Amino acid sequence: MMRILKRTTGKTPQQKREALAGLLFALPSLAGFALFFVIPFFMSLYYCFTEGIGGTRFAGFKNFESLLSSESFLLAAKNTLIFNGVAVPLIILVSLGFALLLNTGIKGLSFYRSSFILPLVVPVASVILVWQILFHERGALSQLLKHFGLPAVNWINSGWSVGVLVLLYIWKNCGYNVVLFLAGLNSIPREYYESARIDGAGPWTCFTRITLPFLAPTGFFVLVLSIINSLKVFRESYQLAGNYPDRHIYMLQNFMNNNFANLNYQRLSAAAFLLFVIIGLMVFALFRFEAKLGRDLE
Repeated sequence: MMRILKRTTGKTPQQKREALAGLLFALPSLAGFALFFVIPFFMSLYYCFTEGIGGTRFAGFKNFESLLSSESFLLAAKNTLIFNGVAVPLIILVSLGFALLLNTGIKGLSFYRSSFILPLVVPVASVILVWQILFHERGALSQLLKHFGLPAVNWINSGWSVGVLVLLYIWKNCGYNVVLFLAGLNSIPREYYESARIDGAGPWTCFTRITLPFLAPTGFFVLVLSIINSLKVFRESYQLAGNYPDRHIYMLQNFMNNNFANLNYQRLSAAAFLLFVIIGLMVFALFRFEAKLGRDLE
């Protein structure tokens, strides 16, 4: 009786040993996560409410007030919002378009898949070098304009810079999204399309009534992935235009990197915490929307 009670109310010795073994195997990963993520996060949170470098003292919300009144921060936030609002929908539409085109049974599908994945494995420095050759004020594109009697354009240091960065972002990250969309399209049973065509449905009806609903989970994942990649575009922006790029591509990452270089840790921590809160709220809203969409489709 006691043995049965022990089995129903607690773990057996074997289960405890397995749990302990699993914890020991996971310990190095948990230690690394705590050392490089958890502890720095709380240190950054502490700096948000202090001032001074050596002897820090409590400052309340002074750092956040200073941050929200900073023109450079507001410019960086506006540019980041504009970039995400333009680049993320564009890359989803372009990726979906290419996926639908490749899903039509085009010859050499494996070759095209490899071609789309290639930008992901090419070193960023090499990509930036090609982009600078193309879009520099004296680059290939400006020389082509001069050939036709048009004035040269300083693509990287003008209002055109955001277009150049969006184009670079799409070229760099489009391939992975195409592969994900292709996997989602291949998982849709072909019988649904055949039945719809028998009932007289056209291509647009099949796309809106079959493809889009079944592709919604993949599309949601691609959306989240695209937003995450768009927030990492600082690497390309930094190598393309340096620490202080044109004001149209001065992103939040540029702002935080410059404050780190100036040892303004309080301001950097406040900006990082605000970005963390905004991203968390955005992801939470997206997951709520995806859950509601899934219930509606059911």
